[in-house]
Amino acid sequence: MFKYHCLNPIANVGLDLFRENYTKADDMKDAQAVLVRSAAMHDLDLPEGLEAVARAGAGVNNIPLDKCADQGIVVFNTPGANANGVKELVFAGMLLASRDIIGGINWVLENKDNENVGKDAEKAKKAFAGCEIAGKKLGVIGLGAIGVKVANAATKLGMDVYGYDPFISVNAAWSLSRFVKHISNVEDIYRECDYITIHVPLLEDTKKMINKDALSLMKEGVVILNFARDLLADEEAIIQAIKEGKVKKYVSDFANSITAGQEGCIVIPHLGASTEESEDNCAQMAVRELMDYLENGNIHNSVNYPNCDMGVCSAAGRVAVLHKNVKGLIGKYTAVMGNNNINISDMTNKSRGDYAYSLLDIDSPVTEAAVEQLKGIEGVLKVRVIK
Repeated sequence: MFKYHCLNPIANVGLDLFRENYTKADDMKDAQAVLVRSAAMHDLDLPEGLEAVARAGAGVNNIPLDKCADQGIVVFNTPGANANGVKELVFAGMLLASRDIIGGINWVLENKDNENVGKDAEKAKKAFAGCEIAGKKLGVIGLGAIGVKVANAATKLGMDVYGYDPFISVNAAWSLSRFVKHISNVEDIYRECDYITIHVPLLEDTKKMINKDALSLMKEGVVILNFARDLLADEEAIIQAIKEGKVKKYVSDFANSITAGQEGCIVIPHLGASTEESEDNCAQMAVRELMDYLENGNIHNSVNYPNCDMGVCSAAGRVAVLHKNVKGLIGKYTAVMGNNNINISDMTNKSRGDYAYSLLDIDSPVTEAAVEQLKGIEGVLKVRVIK
């Protein structure tokens, strides 16, 4: 019997995927798996029995990844599950920045008691005129699940689309429209594009990538859209660029004290994935990831351990070892199994940064003595008996 705990409300369409051998725990200390959306986990005590955390969404800033990795806790996210919801909001933001729709709506609200509002609107509307996006150049920085969808959709709206991603995956490359111009230097996007939208993860080398230097290369009147993470942009520098007329609009899905209420900033309260469809997709994907890991030891879409898949176990037993990525450990595992008269029929080892993961299929059930010996090897963080 597996127990899971929800730190946030998770869509029932996802929780309903759990089979009868799963039960919901009221307290995290009793759970092998945790489902989370936005709840902060950095200050939580992670119980010894916790095996996995699944974030029903893409961003994992609210989860202590290294702390989890050191305790042998695999953290999953759900890349692409909310991609369409975010894509649609990007275009809403683009249109809001191109035409003063908000100003026009506010004018109507202010004049709602005027019986001649319709007639007066014909005179007032010129103050809210804007431009069309067809024929404009759009730069998409980051061609992951969301970036590809934005780029492809923009070509169908008549935009001239430039895409930049030095680490584009094979799947993303195959999914990208042939009408998207793949750019090898991000500075070309800064120089050429009327609209620039960011879709990269927040890493040390991407933090504040849209900074004063980047802004200095951009066209006059550029529109910057940020539906990835607010810290990707130096927002104080953007506000100054708005005041100087360099930036026409900054559209962000992240409300904060820097941009809220600032002239030229359209700030949305993190609605990118706030659709029924996105929440359902994320919940289902998160639950499937947890079940495959708990039942088979397979890892898909982890953010702190490598992906690893040996399918459903048909051998007599399967053991998972979460360990530091150091030399010589595999030989020590096989020695332990051999000393305990256990034959390894199949195995795989994958690494990611400082951490690694090994799955061993064996011809007989693993003994308690072998498990304890594996745990005693220096560098081993956790040993799981899958079967």
